[in-house]
Amino acid sequence: MDGLYLYCLREKTEATPPISAKGIDGKEGVFVFPYRDLEAVVSKVSLEDFASESIQKKARENLNWIKEKALAHEKVIEEAMMTNNRVLSVVPMKFGTIFKEKAGLEDILDKDYSKLRGVLEKIRKKQEWSVKVYLKDKKILGQRIKEKNETLKEKEKEIASLPEGMAYFVEEELKEIIAKEIEKELDNIAEILFERLKKQAVDATKCKILQKELTVRREPMILNAAYLISEEKIEYFKNEASTINQQIRRNGFCLEYSGPWPVYNFTRLEVEK
Repeated sequence: MDGLYLYCLREKTEATPPISAKGIDGKEGVFVFPYRDLEAVVSKVSLEDFASESIQKKARENLNWIKEKALAHEKVIEEAMMTNNRVLSVVPMKFGTIFKEKAGLEDILDKDYSKLRGVLEKIRKKQEWSVKVYLKDKKILGQRIKEKNETLKEKEKEIASLPEGMAYFVEEELKEIIAKEIEKELDNIAEILFERLKKQAVDATKCKILQKELTVRREPMILNAAYLISEEKIEYFKNEASTINQQIRRNGFCLEYSGPWPVYNFTRLEVEK
């Protein structure tokens, strides 16, 4: 038995080309289900393969399957958003949003219509952009902290005057102090950069710091943020991000920005089936 998998919602647009990406199952085509002045982007799925229990079981047993399906989910949303060289406002849905029948989807669209219109109004002519900041050279930051901190300078002088055995323990104490100071300074730098770019945004939020296993980078991430930007401010935002990157590189950091992305961080909407 087939159901409908819901990827995202958007306002009706004229002359919108069909979505070429395959659906979540890799076989079915993606199509638009119209409702009043909205469009639900959906595809048919086997309820046997994509029921909540099936997805949860595969999530536990096969992480590669979940990763593959999550990428397919994202690809459809991105294509639905980028149409005719325009960025459309879309409300992305949570992975695994499935309806057993068309009537169920219609009921939800009817019940949540006002809420959906409000979300689309909020994000109209706005784009989500991502900013990530990495610490490329910890030594530069550590040296700068030592140069500014009188207590650390005194500790280094103390080490120089101590016998080798005692100096070892003071050196270990110094390393611990420097590590704590570095963490404090990284938090402070991340906050300053976040607030600086926030001035260009309608809204902004900090996201979870990603570990090296996910970023596939040697450098630790110190800031992961999302910004909701008005279309007329996009170039200003990108220029500011590029300027910041140039300024912080000399201190051992790098900043990367990317977008536009589906507006996940500023919609937070899940339909209640």
